[in-house]
Amino acid sequence: MRRRWSFYMDILPVFVIIGNEFIDMGLLTLFKAATLQGMNNHVFIAYAYALGTLVLLPVTLFTRRSRMVPPPLSFSIICKSMLLGAIGCGSQILGYISINYSSPTLASAIANLVPAFTFMLAVTFRMEKLALKSRSSNAKVMGSIISIAGAFVLTFYKGPSIWNSSLLHQPNEFLKSVDSSWAIAGILLIVDYFLVSLWYIFQVHILKEFPDELTLVLLYSISATIISTVVALISVPNASAWKIGLNLSLISIVSSGIFGKLIGNIVSAWSIHLKGAVYVTSFKPLQIVISVGLGVIFLGDSLYVGSIIGAAIISIGLYGVLWGKATEEIEEDVGFLDSPSTENAPLLQSYIPQTFEKKIDGNV
Repeated sequence: MRRRWSFYMDILPVFVIIGNEFIDMGLLTLFKAATLQGMNNHVFIAYAYALGTLVLLPVTLFTRRSRMVPPPLSFSIICKSMLLGAIGCGSQILGYISINYSSPTLASAIANLVPAFTFMLAVTFRMEKLALKSRSSNAKVMGSIISIAGAFVLTFYKGPSIWNSSLLHQPNEFLKSVDSSWAIAGILLIVDYFLVSLWYIFQVHILKEFPDELTLVLLYSISATIISTVVALISVPNASAWKIGLNLSLISIVSSGIFGKLIGNIVSAWSIHLKGAVYVTSFKPLQIVISVGLGVIFLGDSLYVGSIIGAAIISIGLYGVLWGKATEEIEEDVGFLDSPSTENAPLLQSYIPQTFEKKIDGNV
């Protein structure tokens, strides 16, 4: 018996995660532009988290009762959520500091390490099965390696130029990277993306025990707001640095708070709960493709043959990961339905197929 493809389980997550990656890269580019105009990154993080929390708080409280049987909130879950907030906030602080030293393009290039970090952590904590004789496991491993390789091809090989957008418009110089220490930025980004991978894995662990994405994101946001505010107050005691006018800084803060800290975190929690951390992070190599595209459109960068080749390799690798994950889910569902326990229980035989049909139709 084979599981049917479901729009909710198999197609919707792909579009949602890719859309989230586009938003992330757009927000990074906007942040870089705002910092080059004088905005402090610690103040930015504190304001963005605070705004996201203020918007999410009433939404979570008003919708909690309407959700189907919300799980009880224990002290253990609160403590784990606070730790998750500390990991996420620490990652954000390191990431935005590194952007100050470099550019969103370097950040998106090093983000290719996230799938590898996440896969290693998932295997270490036995959240991901690694069976060398399984086609699905081999597809996920090879797909991850191919995607990372494609991202590095795109990053380090240019080739001849096939499109020069500077002929159409003059690039915005204030968006381009200024004198920066790329070595320091690289080290900070490596640590940052290891914390990102740990954040994904820890979130999977919490969601298994507490499957309420909105409440988890709210607790995480509260913790991150407190930590980021304390760090900002210590690092930036000057009150004038906290004043935000009607300029690009305000646009960046509002955009990051709503689309990044609020919608982005909810989308991440939902995707992780539905598909797992390894699946979600396998889309990270797309960031370098998005970064190149944004550079061509908004920064006046040229489009090179290496960008096309790298994007094609990334697409092949991503398809391998998606196929492996889908095949693994089908094997698990078929194995569950064909297990002896279901064959020997007439009552379960009549109940489980109905539940399975509901699952694949996206109603649960």
